[in-house]
Amino acid sequence: MTTAYELSHLDTLEAEAVHVFREVAATFERPVLLFSGGKDSVVMLHVAAKAFWPAAVPFPLLHVDTGHNFDEVIEFRDARTQDSRLLVARVQDDIDAGRVTDDGGSRNRLQTATLLRAIGEHRFDAVFGGARRDEEKARAKERVFSFRDEHGQWDPRRQRPELWSLYNGQHRKGEHIRVFPLSNWTELDIWQYIEAEDIRLPGIYYAHKRQVFQRDGMLLAHTRFVTPGPGEEPYEATVRFRTVGDATCTGCVESTAATAAEVVAETAASRVTERGATRADDRISEAGMEDRKKEGYF
Repeated sequence: MTTAYELSHLDTLEAEAVHVFREVAATFERPVLLFSGGKDSVVMLHVAAKAFWPAAVPFPLLHVDTGHNFDEVIEFRDARTQDSRLLVARVQDDIDAGRVTDDGGSRNRLQTATLLRAIGEHRFDAVFGGARRDEEKARAKERVFSFRDEHGQWDPRRQRPELWSLYNGQHRKGEHIRVFPLSNWTELDIWQYIEAEDIRLPGIYYAHKRQVFQRDGMLLAHTRFVTPGPGEEPYEATVRFRTVGDATCTGCVESTAATAAEVVAETAASRVTERGATRADDRISEAGMEDRKKEGYF
């Protein structure tokens, strides 16, 4: 007599991501995993480790460092990757070399040139990213295997069908594939998985007291990278971050959720995506993210 075993929702998502990791490792020569220390990249690395256990993850990690990161995230990144090969591509190097110009604002858009430089220098042919389809309209158009041309650019009309979870990674020299193992996960899935797997994250994802101020309908942290302007009075509040990026454009939300279980409950009740609520660079225009992706952004 056989016993039927039904996978849970999280088990199914994990199994799909494990399949993607193994498919890339088997068919590409030089993959790399983008790792920032943010929750999605942490989950992605956790799943990759399970995919190849008991062997080590068979590809390096890459952080595109804007130089305007939250200190807590950089400290976590360095601690979490002690047993991994971490490559750091710095936006400041491209500014110093005159390849991009720092206008004093957010450096998020400048990351594109740094990412493409790192891909070219290391000849990466597959780049794992933690983007999810529920984050933003342009990312909802992505395939799991996202084809990029020799300039690193994305054309939604040139993406390939992925029927029956069959992935086409064929590409010519100089082209590469962005791979998104968490495509079918939602923010709630991510947090439920973090709770179930007891995954460590930077402390700023949980409720803590911090000096903040209001700007353009967002709550920004007062840091050495972003300071209040005229009429922007700082005050102390209990907040957490739903997403982590360049400190100059990443907002926080008032929250008392201090554990993964409490964040799960809070996320389940939210009706606004984390990027829509807390990322100023996504408010440039309706097509802002799509324009950046066409240039080679994540």
